[in-house]
Amino acid sequence: MTAAAGATGLAALSACTAPASPRRGNPTADPMPGLPISTTHRALMMQILAHPDDDLYFMNPDTQQALDAGTPLVCVYLTAGEATGINRAPGHPLPAPDKAAYSSSRHQGLRQAYATLLGLGRFTPWQKSVIGLHGNHRAEINRLANGGRKVELIFLNTAMHTSYGRLGLPSLWQDRRLVLPTLVADDSPLKRAGSYTYDGLVDVLVGLFEQYRPTAVHTMDPDPDIQHSSELVRRRDSEQQGYSDHPDHTATGLFAWTALIRWVARATEGGGAVPSFATTAFRAYYNRHWPKNLPPAVLAEKASHLVPYGGSADWRCGNPAGCGDYNVGGNRPLTNRKGWVRSTHYRYPGPRPAVATDPDGRLVAYGVLGLRAVRWRESAPGSGTWDTADDLGGGPLAPVLGGASLPDGRHLLFGLRFAALSGHGADNEREIVTLEQRSPGGGFRAWQGLGNPVRDHDGGRRIGVPVAVAAPDGRVHLFVRNAEKGLSTRVRDTAGRWGRWQDTGGGEVQDGLSAVVDDAGCVHVFAAGRFAVHHWTQDAPGDPVTARTQIGGVPVPGDGPAALPGADGAIELFYRAAAKAALTTVWTGETADETGIDGYGRPVADRVGFDGYGPVSAAASPRGPVLLGRTAKGLIQLRTSEGISVRKRGPVALDGPALHVGKGGRPTVVALGPDALPWLWRP
Repeated sequence: MTAAAGATGLAALSACTAPASPRRGNPTADPMPGLPISTTHRALMMQILAHPDDDLYFMNPDTQQALDAGTPLVCVYLTAGEATGINRAPGHPLPAPDKAAYSSSRHQGLRQAYATLLGLGRFTPWQKSVIGLHGNHRAEINRLANGGRKVELIFLNTAMHTSYGRLGLPSLWQDRRLVLPTLVADDSPLKRAGSYTYDGLVDVLVGLFEQYRPTAVHTMDPDPDIQHSSELVRRRDSEQQGYSDHPDHTATGLFAWTALIRWVARATEGGGAVPSFATTAFRAYYNRHWPKNLPPAVLAEKASHLVPYGGSADWRCGNPAGCGDYNVGGNRPLTNRKGWVRSTHYRYPGPRPAVATDPDGRLVAYGVLGLRAVRWRESAPGSGTWDTADDLGGGPLAPVLGGASLPDGRHLLFGLRFAALSGHGADNEREIVTLEQRSPGGGFRAWQGLGNPVRDHDGGRRIGVPVAVAAPDGRVHLFVRNAEKGLSTRVRDTAGRWGRWQDTGGGEVQDGLSAVVDDAGCVHVFAAGRFAVHHWTQDAPGDPVTARTQIGGVPVPGDGPAALPGADGAIELFYRAAAKAALTTVWTGETADETGIDGYGRPVADRVGFDGYGPVSAAASPRGPVLLGRTAKGLIQLRTSEGISVRKRGPVALDGPALHVGKGGRPTVVALGPDALPWLWRP
């Protein structure tokens, strides 16, 4: 099974169970397969955000590309973003705290930013009104359109959490008794404050999902990395104690995923259709801790959209409370030592969907729709069209599936499952699950749980997406980034039995693993560290996979490297160095030109071109390596021995597209569009 830069996988063995219900009597997502899937695919993207500017800092350029392609956008901001109420403008006297004014000024900054993203003047008037929500809640809504493109901003305006002890979304997630008040921003059409309970907020989000029926949902990171910073740094950078993110971001991610689970459960009660949507979760303050992955041209455009958001106290925007968030105006996002704007990272990286071939030659794509695994099959070999998706169940699942093909042609799927997501201090668990095909091209056995390499629930939330590879000896190796940011593995033997989880050692790495097998039958895993490329492999086929010498002396990668086996045990790595557009190639193995680093060859800047940004995928073909990536504008590009092809028409790709090279050597790119439908490109 092909999954771009290495197959994606998992591990452990108890029967799957439905996730714990947030409270007694609530419906839960049914993991059993065979439900109908909604076929209504009017593309619409919805973003669930904590603060005004989370989208601009953490979700661009993805949001911009979908909007530029004509996808309607709805942004839901859970907090008022009022902080201390001080809108500090450089060169001006420090104002008195005014939370209602600061919230209004940040709203105005968003209107300015999205007006420019729509190609309009930054002070273009918006339609401002009040929207009725589930449970008699009300919120401010702003609307603006230009031609066929449209943006809606919805402000729930709950009180923002601060490091000074004020209760906010994190407390609402934990405390069943809490009632969280809202703030009315200055100059808002909403004139009366309200309040939210835990279930009230979840049901409002579910109601918005039911009303808008988004096909693509952007969320914050529900399970940020464990990150121990000094108390001074943590408070200065607004990070929660022990984790690499703002507590409002984490709570917003958890509320969003809880609401998505509840939406699917309600929609499918009594055999109803699964809502057809795809999700993407974005890292946030994580960006500060790792090498930056946006090259100058992409960074400049992303940062430019924060300029109208930051605004200026000298502007005349028509909003008496203020014309933006002056703390981040001008070039301050670029000069800020936190560097949040300099990266865009997915919480669940990897190619989507996972692609394989059926015995009859048809392409098969496995993805996640409505938090459930689905299978699309090509209508006929080489047709380029897809049959209706088959529901494989297993939910609620993270967006990226891993896969491997057994020697007899059967497919294995792996997923990261939200086994319990309850709030109020109740169970909050993740597990790796697997689905095994009964026969090549046929149906599947029941889902099986492979557990979690981390025993405690808090650490278990921090695991990454499963990556798997099948070795020539019939074993399947499953890999997962663990809570310590290292590599854990489980191995499936030739009889189909899974061994125990093992910690392979090694240093801290980002998620986005690449697993391959060399021509001697040894398994290799590569990952991006803070200062080097990290490498794990076997001494001989059948031996344990263990950490090896880090690949130093080469450019530090901004994203996970793509690995491609060559002759005589050599492996070629492809990636973009941190903050660079050019492609870096590194050879490893006995035949590489030695640099004194335990058999690792020197990096060579790509001389053919292929500049761009983001992860690169690689696959072998009879005519040499095939590479898949993005241009600086986010267009999908493919490099073969014949040159570079750029896909300039058709829907954009959500996250990372998948690369597949069939027996004839012709490459195929498969991706999900904003309408949650797969598209196929054979240049």
